[in-house]
Amino acid sequence: MSTKVPNIRLKIDPRNLQIQTLTVEKLLEPLIIQVTTLVNCPQNPSSKKKGRSKRARVLLASVEEATWNLLDKGEKIAKEAVVFKEELHAALADVRKESQALQVSAEAFTSDPCSLPRRQAVVPAARSLLAAVTRLLILADMVDVAYLLQHLNVFQRTFESLRNVSSKSDLQKTYQKFQKDLESLDYLAYKRQQ
Repeated sequence: MSTKVPNIRLKIDPRNLQIQTLTVEKLLEPLIIQVTTLVNCPQNPSSKKKGRSKRARVLLASVEEATWNLLDKGEKIAKEAVVFKEELHAALADVRKESQALQVSAEAFTSDPCSLPRRQAVVPAARSLLAAVTRLLILADMVDVAYLLQHLNVFQRTFESLRNVSSKSDLQKTYQKFQKDLESLDYLAYKRQQ
């Protein structure tokens, strides 16, 4: 396979996306459930100071852990990516920034879970984090698709050369390359489906 970097331009604004794919929804579902559980509250919480709830702290810790795991994987993808490198690094920085903002507002909330304004301040921070994570997932998916298309182009070139062989020895060599390219493409398609 050639090491030539494909010339792919980002034709969308990753900051303004409407997510309507089942895959992205399924990837975000655990994070959305944790954040929603963290910020959902009754409209008139009790004014009595009860024992400080550990549940909010546990939820905050799980959101942070999920975010850091995602950042880890995102950094690995950004290191290996040949396309959209700058966009991936910008999306990673955005996720880090939004994660810190959520952490600050959520810590204020967990210190006083009965305060409605503190609880309401967590909502925009959580939404911003979810939007940043979504942009990162979309960019990572675009990198994966670009890599798959690159392999598809290699396969198509091999197929064309198979049709144009003139000798039996060339046919055997080209057919072996065709089989390897087909297996590689099949494996990448299988990984993509997983």
